Amino acid sequence: MVMPLFHFSPAKHSTGKLPKPRTFDMLNVNNYFDGKVASIGLQTSTLPATVGVMDIGEYQFGTQQHEVMTIISGELCVKLPGHDLWQDFKAGDSFEIAENANFSVKVRIQTAYFCTYEDK
Repeated sequence: MVMPLFHFSPAKHSTGKLPKPRTFDMLNVNNYFDGKVASIGLQTSTLPATVGVMDIGEYQFGTQQHEVMTIISGELCVKLPGHDLWQDFKAGDSFEIAENANFSVKVRIQTAYFCTYEDK
C-alpha cells in the first residue's frame, strides 16, 4: 500500500480505512503502517511541511505534490522513481520526489525526517 507522508493528501492505510488524524492546536498528527510511521503536519513560513519518524521496516509512499525530504537523524535506503538502484541517505542528506510518484524506503534504524511540499 502506498502512503502519503502529508495529511493534506489523505489515503487509506493498512487497515483499508481512511486515517483519522488527531489535531492538537494547529498541528496535524498522523500514524501510518500500524503506527510504524508517524508525522506531524505544519505550515512553515513559506511551505507546508511534515516532521516525522519511521520505525525499522520497508514502506512505499506516494506523492501528490513535489516533495523535498531531509533526514534529521538515522538513515534511509531509498528507491526513487525511475531508478533501478537503491540509494542511502543519512542525517543531513536530502532528496526530491516529483508529484504523483511512488517511492520505496528501507529503514534499518529508527529515522526522523523533515519534508516540504510545493506545487511545481
